[in-house]
Amino acid sequence: MAARIYQRPKNAMQSGKARTDEWVLEFEQSEARRPDPLMGWTGSGDTQAQVQLTFESKDEAKAYAERYGITARVHATPPKGLKLQAYADNFR
Repeated sequence: MAARIYQRPKNAMQSGKARTDEWVLEFEQSEARRPDPLMGWTGSGDTQAQVQLTFESKDEAKAYAERYGITARVHATPPKGLKLQAYADNFR
């Protein structure tokens, strides 16, 4: 079982930062998705890909993965930069 651990990014559609401090352990797909012949929907028999576990810190997520023998890759969070720009800069 392979998984990835990452920090949830900020939603691009809203200005709020709710749930951005959570760390997520998400299982990778072990089976390819295929279209259903009758309806055309894509799906697979892999139920682990639907599971997302949330933790308050990266260390808790790593400890959980080690406890249950899950090989997990930790994706680093990119630095959050603040781009200050004035309205007048649009006309330079």
